[in-house]
Amino acid sequence: MILAAGRGERMRPLTDHTPKPLLPVAGRALIDYHLEALARAGLREVVINHAHLGVQIEAALGNGSRHGLRISYSPEPEGALETGGGILQALSKLGPDPFLVINGDIWTDYDYARLPQRLDGLAHLVLVDNPPQHPDGDFHLHTDGRLRETGGVRLTFSGIGVYHPDLFTGCEPGRFPLAPLLRRAIAQGQVSGEHFTGRWVDVGTPERLRELDRALIAAAGSPD
Repeated sequence: MILAAGRGERMRPLTDHTPKPLLPVAGRALIDYHLEALARAGLREVVINHAHLGVQIEAALGNGSRHGLRISYSPEPEGALETGGGILQALSKLGPDPFLVINGDIWTDYDYARLPQRLDGLAHLVLVDNPPQHPDGDFHLHTDGRLRETGGVRLTFSGIGVYHPDLFTGCEPGRFPLAPLLRRAIAQGQVSGEHFTGRWVDVGTPERLRELDRALIAAAGSPD
């Protein structure tokens, strides 16, 4: 599942007329990078939620055949359902097994094929080094591979996670965040993690979008 329902307030005015996942980066829509990476990893079924200007997302991506994927959509009401509510609404499309969720507003060269095929618990999160805009991080990755809220150096949640449907047991349909569910599961020792040290960008502002655009264009023009 790719999360694409956010309004993108920090991206305004760019997102006034274009949904954030369709913003261009080095000549391609941001979400295209995710779709291509998922296809390379052998994944074929993708669910995309949307709210703000969602019809543009469906028109641009269609059924996913251009990427060798099968895309289905989970439309949300105006204002969206936040991450937790959006995933809960899409559970019927995601099936009974653990599923991958990716924030639509990140860019990364993470290889999704390296994610665990089975979960030892309720979730597995990919963590990255803390970016300048989030210096304190989110969670501590213990030597046993489990996440803690305290106990050592904290890393930042990348927006890439694998979740078991049981993480949402007891949740009621509607608007709610994902973070409290993760924190509860972490407290129960039910969340594993990994530290990814490759390329990752939280494309949350026009400035970071421009920086990524310049970096990818420069890399494409490099003889290496």
